[in-house]
Amino acid sequence: MSSSYGGTSAFDRLRARLDGRPHACEECGFVEEDGTWEAVTTGATVEYRRECPSCGTEHVRRYRL
Repeated sequence: MSSSYGGTSAFDRLRARLDGRPHACEECGFVEEDGTWEAVTTGATVEYRRECPSCGTEHVRRYRL
């Protein structure tokens, strides 16, 4: 199965999808075009995190496995 987002795993593909979109900070409204998400997993959940370069607010996207 081929994907336009590439990657070897579902986690890689999801991160590529998140990275491929501009992100607007919910606190200050700053729009970041090129930021990346950091992935952290506990085994039961996967969290993708990024910090706003303008105000420092941490944004988290959490997915249960």
